[in-house]
Amino acid sequence: MDAQPLLELTGATVYFGADAALDGVDFRLFPGEVHSLMGENGAGKSTLIKAITGALPLSAGVLRLDGQVVRFGSPHDAQEVGVRSVYQEIDLLPNLSVAENISLGVEPRRFGMIDWRQMRDRAGDVLADLGLDIDPASVLGRHSLAVQQLVAIARAISTDVRVLVLDEPTSSLDTDECAELFRIIEDLKQRGVAIIFVSHFLDQVYEISDRVTVLRDGKLVGEYLTRELLRIDLVQAMLGRSAESLRTRPRLRVADGSSEEPFLSARAVTVGSRISGADIDLMEGEVLGVAGLLGSGRTELARALTGIDRLDGGIIRIQGSDEPIGNPRAAISLGVVYSSENRRTEGIVGELSVQENITLALQAERGVLRRISPARQRELAMSWIDALDIRPPDPDRPAGTLSGGNQQKVLLARLLALSPRLLVLDEPTRGIDVGAKVEVQNLVGELADNGLSVMFISAELEEVLRVGNRVAILLDGRVVDTVPSDDLTPDALTALVARPEPVG
Repeated sequence: MDAQPLLELTGATVYFGADAALDGVDFRLFPGEVHSLMGENGAGKSTLIKAITGALPLSAGVLRLDGQVVRFGSPHDAQEVGVRSVYQEIDLLPNLSVAENISLGVEPRRFGMIDWRQMRDRAGDVLADLGLDIDPASVLGRHSLAVQQLVAIARAISTDVRVLVLDEPTSSLDTDECAELFRIIEDLKQRGVAIIFVSHFLDQVYEISDRVTVLRDGKLVGEYLTRELLRIDLVQAMLGRSAESLRTRPRLRVADGSSEEPFLSARAVTVGSRISGADIDLMEGEVLGVAGLLGSGRTELARALTGIDRLDGGIIRIQGSDEPIGNPRAAISLGVVYSSENRRTEGIVGELSVQENITLALQAERGVLRRISPARQRELAMSWIDALDIRPPDPDRPAGTLSGGNQQKVLLARLLALSPRLLVLDEPTRGIDVGAKVEVQNLVGELADNGLSVMFISAELEEVLRVGNRVAILLDGRVVDTVPSDDLTPDALTALVARPEPVG
């Protein structure tokens, strides 16, 4: 690694009114490295990135590029010297072609007109240089989110890029798509591009990054070589508290061979070709983790059990009685509620207030003729804001302006307001920071301790083990094993998920 940083911030401070979002932070970025920026929501990561990319001015401190002091008045100024960014929310135009998006704002011209052939050829060269087989003339919106993310990166490097900021680039990618992105990142490293990588996925941080800088409450906690930093130490650095807070599994244990009747029992559940003869039991007061590879049927099973997708075959029993769960309303009437993995499009209504989001399902259940009074709505909202520690504690704030973790709490409050008996959570901690993730996991454990049954689906196997009393393992739409969490290690669970075999 070069002794001279390519980019360096010294004493970086940014005030919003009287509050310091960044407080005297030092940050170094070297050529040809991937540097992960870590911290909880509100730690200052976004503010630091905005200061580097010209979206926010520094209130104090110095930014240097190649040892020279620079001041960016806008993102355009930063882009002019090779500092580019790609954000989680893709800021491209889906109605335009791939080539048009790559050349947006820097279109090649001939005789004052856009040279469309040169634009397509240039885009084709950039894509080929990254090893991407994407038709430059195709409409961007017809591609998957993963391809659109790769096109955003192609756009960022279509000019001379020296510093590339990747903010949550993997949040919508599956395992194979992440591997493709990481291949491109490694290629950019070899060219000497310095990369700032922001992600909530610790596995990815350890796989791809060379160094880690941790922020907390706008201050620098430390800079570390990734290979020398234990994961538990990284988590504690971000949280500022003991690893004891990670003990989230409910106290109640459901023993194998127990004669206790399940709250929900499903037998031979079939939904098209996606779920085929699945059997599953959920006991009262337990968290049942669900693990499986992408495409194994995790979400499909959740939707089948909660009435969203109609069964083609099989039986669902609630406390021993056969129950027709033909739609979500029927499921809710039986105490079964579902939280979708897609928080943005099937969960939070961003334009509505926190109060309106929390009371939305309860009002829908009551119907338009039995309106919840404004005073009662306020009382309900404030009780859940207090119970779940939703921040800021403002019921009138638009829910879309909250952090991902607090949006997830609002969703949980909405479901809990229905007084459910079984909570089906599909990827409830996806895309939220470590601190918020621990809070949600602890909340799940507390709910189970109070008798609620929880089905907890996560692609992160360590999380499934940490939260669940038992783990149901899915393969090709079938539950092939259900194993007590105490009998598993992360490696053992990985082996079962990748190549399931009967346990014991």
